[in-house]
Amino acid sequence: MEQPIATPLSGYQKFVIFILAITQFTVILDFMVMSPLGDILMKSLKMEPSQFGIAVSAYAFSAGASGLLTAGFADKFDRKKLLVFFYTGFIIGTILCGIVDTYELLVAARIFTGLFGGVIGSISMAIVADIFEIQQRGRVMGFLQMGFGASQVLGIPIGLYLANAWNWHTPFLWIGVMAAIVAVLIAVKLKPVTAHLAIKRDKTAFKHLLHTLMNKDYRIGFTATALLSIGGFMMMPFGSAFAINNLGITNHQLPMLFMVAGISTLIIMPFVGKLSDKIDKFKLFAIACIWMIAVVLIYTKLETTPLWLVMVFNVMMMIGIMGRMVPSTALVTGVPEMQDRGAFMSINSSLQQIAGGIAAAFAGTIVVQKTQYSPLEHYDTLGYIVSGITLISIFLMYRVSRMVKRRMQSPTVQAVKTDGPEISLKKI
Repeated sequence: MEQPIATPLSGYQKFVIFILAITQFTVILDFMVMSPLGDILMKSLKMEPSQFGIAVSAYAFSAGASGLLTAGFADKFDRKKLLVFFYTGFIIGTILCGIVDTYELLVAARIFTGLFGGVIGSISMAIVADIFEIQQRGRVMGFLQMGFGASQVLGIPIGLYLANAWNWHTPFLWIGVMAAIVAVLIAVKLKPVTAHLAIKRDKTAFKHLLHTLMNKDYRIGFTATALLSIGGFMMMPFGSAFAINNLGITNHQLPMLFMVAGISTLIIMPFVGKLSDKIDKFKLFAIACIWMIAVVLIYTKLETTPLWLVMVFNVMMMIGIMGRMVPSTALVTGVPEMQDRGAFMSINSSLQQIAGGIAAAFAGTIVVQKTQYSPLEHYDTLGYIVSGITLISIFLMYRVSRMVKRRMQSPTVQAVKTDGPEISLKKI
C-alpha cells in the first residue's frame, strides 16, 4: 500500500494545534515536574522511594479511574465543554498541590488533580481525531507532543529554579496561574466540536462504555498503549534522583540537563511528525524502540559521569522516546470509529494512566536507597524490564498498524469537521 500524500492544514486547524499544544504543555508540566522535584520532595517530606512512587502513581490511578467513569459520556457532549470543565478541575487540583505541606495531603491533592487532568489528554485526542485526517495526524502529534519538550526547556528549569529559590510548593502555584490563562483562551477562541453528536446512537452511557471495551480491534490498541506507558513510568519518577545520587549531577546542574533534553525534543518532534506522515509509521516506531532499548541498557548502568556525557545520553533517550511516541499515537487515533472516539480515547488514556501508576509503584519497590544521600540501587533492573516490555510493544503496534491500513482501504467513511460549520465525509 502506498503512503497517502500529506494533506495541508487550514488556518483554523493550525490554531487548534496551538491551543491544544499549550493545554498539553501545562498538563504534562504538572506531571513531569514531580520527577525533577523528586529528590527535593523526598528530602523535604522525608519520603522513602516507595512512598514517592505512591505519590507519583496516585495521580495516575485517579486519572485512570476518572477516564473509565467518564468514557461512557465522552461522546454525548460538545468536546469543547468537556475540555473546559475538566481543565478547570485540573487547575484547582494543581493549586491545591502548591499549598499542602504533608506527604498525606500531597497524595490527596495529586489524586484530585488526576481525576481531572487525566481526562484532558483523551479529550484532546478525540478533538484531533474529529478535526484532522489520518494523513495529517503525524504532524499534529508532533506539535502536540512538543509540550513534552517545552515543559523541559521552559517549565522544568523554571520550576526547579523556583523550588531552589523558595520551596517545592512554588512550581505548582506557577503552573496553576499559567493554566488559568490558557483556560480563558480555550473558552473564548475554540469552536464547539459537535460533529460526533450528529451520529444517531441508541446506547446508554454504560452500554456505550461496554461496547467500546468489548470491541476486539479496540482492545489491541488499548494493550499497545498500556505497555508503552509502563515503560515510560517505570524509569521517569526516579530519573532526577538517579542523576543526582548515582551520576553525580548537582541540584543546580539539573535544570540545565532538563533544558538540553527539552531543546532536543523541540527539534526532534516536528521532524518526526513530518517523517511519520511520509513513511510507514510502524517502521519508524520499531526503529525508535530498538534505539531506545540500546540507550536505556547503557544509561542505567552508569556511575559518576561528566555532565556533558549525561546530557548526550539524555538527548539520545529523547530521540528514542519521541521517535516512538509520535507514530504510535497517530496510529492509535486511527483505530476507533467516529462515534466511539471519545469513549475510546477516555478508556485508552485511563488504561495508560493505570498501567503507568502500577509501573511507578512497582518501580518504587525495586529501587532501593539506603540513606537520603546514598546511590539508588537496582535502577539497572528497571532498564532490563523496560527493554523487554518495549520489544512486546513492537509486536502489538504492528497489529495496530495492519488494522488501521485495512480500515483505510475499506469503503467506510466518517464525518470530519474541518474549518467552519460545514461537515465533509472523509476516510478515518
